[in-house]
This record gives sequence, C-alpha cells and structure tokens, in this order.
Amino acid sequence: MNNKTQYKDLEGLSDLGKGKTKPCKNLEVFPNHHPNRDYIIELYTDEFTCLCPATGQPDFVSINIKYIPEQKIVESKSLKLYFWSYRNEGCFHEHLANVILDDLIIALDPRWMKVEAKFAARGGIGFTIHAEHQNKNYKSS
Repeated sequence: MNNKTQYKDLEGLSDLGKGKTKPCKNLEVFPNHHPNRDYIIELYTDEFTCLCPATGQPDFVSINIKYIPEQKIVESKSLKLYFWSYRNEGCFHEHLANVILDDLIIALDPRWMKVEAKFAARGGIGFTIHAEHQNKNYKSS
C-alpha cells in the first residue's frame, strides 16, 4: 500500500480547494494510511465563538482536539467551517465540548479523542471543559 496521499483520497471532499466560505456542520474526512500505528493528531483554535443561550452575549473559546485515528482523519477546512457554524448559536459551556466530541466521534470513529474547550472569563469566572472518548475495542499500547 502506498502510504502517501493519493488523488483518490480527495474524493468526497466537497469543500477543499473550492473557496467555500459559509458555515457548515458537515465534517469531511479522508482515509488514514497508517491505521496500524497509534499517533496523535492535535487541532486547535483560539478563534471559536458562540453565544450564551441565556443572555446572548458572545463567548470566546480556545478549543483543543486530540485524537488517535482509526480509519478516518478530519479535513481541517471542514472543521473550520464546522466551528464557524456555532458563531450565532447559543450553547452552555458544558454542552459545547460534549457536542463537538459527539459530532467528531460520528464522523471519525477514532480510537481515542479528547476535546478541551477553554472559555474566556466572563463575570470573573472562566471555564475549561474536558470531554473524552475511548473506543471500547481500543487497547492502548
């Protein structure tokens, strides 16, 4: 098997390279060419925003995602558009990290994943939420 990126890996990636600039909940994936190896992918942003569902005030969030892929890897532009889709949505801090984790689990079925959402302080209190998932069949080495 050729472990390098192949043209056929791009099949099904509708947003990549097309200049799409609209928020979207569609998380696109491409094949993992190293499924027999544990390695960690880390994605992060400090530009995530959403709204407080009670007050409508903006929340500014740093999000850090770490995962060990199984068969699929998330395409980063689709993740950016996914994050953007939350800009005008209200979501409690504790729910947000878990919803992001759930959506990524559905898209990727990773061996292990952790989502950390660090909310900027508002009213003098900051929050950091850690949500974690481990595939039942995965045994770490």
